[in-house]
Amino acid sequence: MEKITISIITVVGSSFCVEAEDGQKVYGLIKKAILESRKITLSFMNVEMLTTAFLNTAIGQLYNDFSEETIKKNLEVEHLSVSGKVSLKRVVETAKLYYKDPEAMQNSIREIMGD
Repeated sequence: MEKITISIITVVGSSFCVEAEDGQKVYGLIKKAILESRKITLSFMNVEMLTTAFLNTAIGQLYNDFSEETIKKNLEVEHLSVSGKVSLKRVVETAKLYYKDPEAMQNSIREIMGD
């Protein structure tokens, strides 16, 4: 299985990974690579700022397309800060819950928000 490294800074064009639109670019590359049976390493080297909006779009939505097992087998990250790892873990856990039962998650959100 071919292994590729995706440099986040190269894809985004900045060390600030804050926009969902930039996350969408990364997501597209990851999804394409997985569909082509490639292993992916995401390099966060020199990333200065990282938001959950970016991570949700780049990685979280993969859980709608692939099983957790497929993602774990094919995707790894490197050079992620401690706070980045905490954010990524939160994003992954939320995505797994959401895509398991989106309607229940939406109902819970509405309940919490009082709608």
